[in-house]
Amino acid sequence: MACPAWSEKLDAYVDGELSPADEREFGEHLKGCSACAAESLSRLQEKRRVQAAAAQRFVPDAAFRSRVRQSIAQRPSLWGRVWAPAVALAIVLVIAATIFFTLNRRRGAEQQLLGELADLHVATLASSNPVDVVSTDRHTVKPWFAGKIPFTFNVPELQTSAFTLVGGKVSYLHQAPGAELIFRVRQHQISVFIFQERDLGMAPMQSMQGAQSFNVRSWSRDGLVYFAISDVNGQDLDQLCELFKSAR
Repeated sequence: MACPAWSEKLDAYVDGELSPADEREFGEHLKGCSACAAESLSRLQEKRRVQAAAAQRFVPDAAFRSRVRQSIAQRPSLWGRVWAPAVALAIVLVIAATIFFTLNRRRGAEQQLLGELADLHVATLASSNPVDVVSTDRHTVKPWFAGKIPFTFNVPELQTSAFTLVGGKVSYLHQAPGAELIFRVRQHQISVFIFQERDLGMAPMQSMQGAQSFNVRSWSRDGLVYFAISDVNGQDLDQLCELFKSAR
C-alpha cells in the first residue's frame, strides 16, 4: 500500500500531470519506497490495459474515415449556421454607424463653415470700407493680391453681364488667408471667397444649404475652393459662378 503522504499524487504522477518540481520529488521518493513504487507500477499497467482494450473495441478503417470527412465537408458548420449571420449583421451595423457619425460630423463642419462665411459677408456689408482695393477692373484687382495671399486666381470678364466688380480684400477662414471679391448686381452685393483646399482641412462641398437667409454656392478648381454668398436669388448666383468657372 502506498504511503498516505504520497497516495494522492500517484494518479497525477501516472498521468504525467505533476509539476516538474513535484515530479522530481516524487521520483526520488519512489527510489526509496517499494510500496509506492509497486503501487505506481500497478496503476500504470492498469492504465495501459484500459487504453489497449479501448483501442481494440473499435478501430475505424480508411473507408470509414473517408465517409466522416465527406460528411463534415458537406455539412455547414455550427459556426456558419449560427454565428456567421450574426457577425455579418454586426459588421453591417458597425459600417452603418460609422457612415452615420461621419455624415453628422461632416454636416456639423459644413454648418460651422457656413456660419463663418455668413459672418464674414455680413461684416463686409456693414463696413464703411468694405474693400481694400476699389476697382471695377479685374486687371487691377487681381494683381493687388500678389504677395498678400499664397496663390493666384482668375477674375471673370463682366462687360456683357449684369454684374459689376466692386473690389476685393484679404479675408481669413480657419486662420488661413484668402481673397474676398465683392460684386454688385442691381441692389444686391455678392461675396466670393477663395481659399486653398488644404488650408481648410476638409473636402470641398459641391452643394451647400443656405445660412442666415443667404444663398451659398461652392465649387473647387485647381486646388482652390470657392464660396459665393449673397441674399440675391439663386439664379443670379449661379450665373456669377458660371462666369468664374469659365474665367481664364
